[in-house]
Amino acid sequence: MIKQYRQVYLFEDLFICLYFLIKQEMIGGNESCTAGPIPMSYLTCLTYILGEWTGVEHIEDYLSYAVYLLWVLFPLAVVFLLPGVLVILFYVSILLLHIYKRKNELKEAYSNDFWDGAKQMLATLWDGHGRIWHGYELHGAENIPEGPGLIVFYHGATPADYVYFMARLLIQRKRYCHVVADHFVFRLPGFKILLDVHGVMHGPKEECVTALKKGYLIAIAPGGVREALFSDEMYTIIWGNRKGFAQVAIDAKVPIIPMFTQNVREGIRTLGGIKIFRSLYERIRLPVVPMYGGFPVKLRTFIGEPIPYEPNITAEELTAKTKAALQALIEKHQKIPGNIFRALMERFQTQKKED
Repeated sequence: MIKQYRQVYLFEDLFICLYFLIKQEMIGGNESCTAGPIPMSYLTCLTYILGEWTGVEHIEDYLSYAVYLLWVLFPLAVVFLLPGVLVILFYVSILLLHIYKRKNELKEAYSNDFWDGAKQMLATLWDGHGRIWHGYELHGAENIPEGPGLIVFYHGATPADYVYFMARLLIQRKRYCHVVADHFVFRLPGFKILLDVHGVMHGPKEECVTALKKGYLIAIAPGGVREALFSDEMYTIIWGNRKGFAQVAIDAKVPIIPMFTQNVREGIRTLGGIKIFRSLYERIRLPVVPMYGGFPVKLRTFIGEPIPYEPNITAEELTAKTKAALQALIEKHQKIPGNIFRALMERFQTQKKED
């Protein structure tokens, strides 16, 4: 019973100290409280009461250590949490699509394309994020043909740069670009409506050839998830022996357009250099490599000159030609090795006209 009364008094003292602490912050002054026979400051009062409540001696030392750890680890926590903003934006996009669908489902029978308004809405959302956070720019859009074409791009740690490109292209030129995604993307919870609306493709050759013959513009990163996770600030192209995209372009008789986004590796980086993550990925084929960053670096997407269709070229030759064109874009527009601080400073620089 005595112990219960003591806990009640401690709670009363705690609330009194909190009240006077808030009052002191609002009106100023050097008031003190009395948690016992000796007057003391309110922070000392809180420390005293917490010590009495928990029974821990010298609790102020533990609190000081906790505050120090918080001060040291907070920037590190922010660096690992910022990439989560992209995940939040994806789910915000999904939520907006569900709202749009429910609001406009009665008009479906009278609309040429039920999802046109939703695509414009999401393009505005993502383009706004790209403009504000990265000062995003798109260069060379005139190299995209009016008809079908296959855009081949270097894959950063996340596909954010491609989403910015897709949004800007839709807003500026009213042109939509489909994309081929890895199979795991189709298993992400809640993503089905987002993938369906944007026509994201699994990537079988026949499906891509058919879409191109219908006049679609398609984008693909031959390096895929492996390039996203395990390339680094040296911007190494990791395609392995992949040449299916080249065969698709040959079968559909369309040009290939190389594309690269400057500083894409400085915005978000991965811990792919740690061997255990590489081994784990090769075993389960899921992107389990930790990411960090979300830095507001300057992002510029450059679209190279199209590689025209040649009837007598082989898939191996076209793959080599495309890789060389993409490597040329990287060497022209990216300083190697990439540097986060330099990429941040480029937000305040003006791009040269010849680029």
